[in-house]
Amino acid sequence: MILALEYHRSPARYLAAGRLPGRLRPAVVPSLAPLRLSHRRPPAPPGPDWVRLRPVLSGICGSDLSMAAGTVSPYLSALVSTPFVPGHEIVAELMDDTGDLRAGTRVVADPVLSCGTRGLDPCASCADGHENRCDRVTAGRVSAGLQTGFCADTGGGWSERLVAHRDRLHPVPASLPSERAVLAEPLACAIRSVRRIDVPRGATVAVVGAGTVGLLTVLALRELTPAGPIIVLARHPAQRRRATALGATETIDPGNALRGLRRITGGSLVRPELGPGYLLGGADIVAECTGGQGLDTALRIVRAGGTVLLSGMPSRPADLTPAWYRELTIAGSYASRGAADFAAALDLASHDALEGFVDGVYPLSRWRDALSHALAAGRSGSVKIAFAPQRRADEPAEPNGGADG
Repeated sequence: MILALEYHRSPARYLAAGRLPGRLRPAVVPSLAPLRLSHRRPPAPPGPDWVRLRPVLSGICGSDLSMAAGTVSPYLSALVSTPFVPGHEIVAELMDDTGDLRAGTRVVADPVLSCGTRGLDPCASCADGHENRCDRVTAGRVSAGLQTGFCADTGGGWSERLVAHRDRLHPVPASLPSERAVLAEPLACAIRSVRRIDVPRGATVAVVGAGTVGLLTVLALRELTPAGPIIVLARHPAQRRRATALGATETIDPGNALRGLRRITGGSLVRPELGPGYLLGGADIVAECTGGQGLDTALRIVRAGGTVLLSGMPSRPADLTPAWYRELTIAGSYASRGAADFAAALDLASHDALEGFVDGVYPLSRWRDALSHALAAGRSGSVKIAFAPQRRADEPAEPNGGADG
């Protein structure tokens, strides 16, 4: 038997958590979330190409928090199977030999569960190399699940064991600490997002949000594209410092977004009779990385004919009139596109400015504390909170010195 934190469907708990004011969520959500710490049988490999993994660290992602807080879109409910063990940002040790990798090797896992992992002939998207767009995430040899961490059969990183297809594993360089390697999956997603669109040389890019997704998007933009000025809308001082260290040209408080972007990019600020104002002019590209009300902001600060990149998982409605009137391009970016993105992510994970990003590490037994910490991360100065599933309850929760700022 293994220890695992399981998600069970509970519409009542989901709705109750979703109605909480934002300021109460860090304290109350862990008690309302439909999560249960339990002892269960370890998942069995569903086929000969699958191997067992022992998680070393597993991050808490914004999508995990949205699930716990009752703010994730019901659109995704058809693409998961319950009970599932969350956790898709995983660095783990192999328990079985596979190909050129020996048991004990540290790996990071690409969580996308595509046709190949499901034992199916490739759908059109998978055949085209876009396994992150797979149309068969509810079919095949494993139960429904858009990713590991949302599938009842694979297990997830918030447990002592899980299984993964060998083609989804990438060895971690010996020189890279696990606290950096656990950033590989969100880094791969950030890399995919900036490769998803055309970023012309010198383009002015605004990044809305400076949590994990926003900060890693800044790094990917600066290191992998010819972007010009990168302006980050960041609410908290520690976020502003980190954004600057990662390559942001300037940071602005979200409450001053319109005036700040007008000053930087030119144009004019107009105000309708009802609702917030917007720019005539603005940034060439806006990356929305909050998954909350940031989309509405993004649509109001991008120039006519510009691009809005959705990197955060949308959870709130927005007025789409600007998309029509300003002839905007809106591009979504959901997950990494395979080995090339992970190779680049493992390379970027060694960047000096990522030091201390993982600043709260908890045993599974302290999962409520971990969720509270993650829900308050921006305000406290933290970035990434993670579980160490093999750690005993009496070991320190924050080996890297605690929160920044």
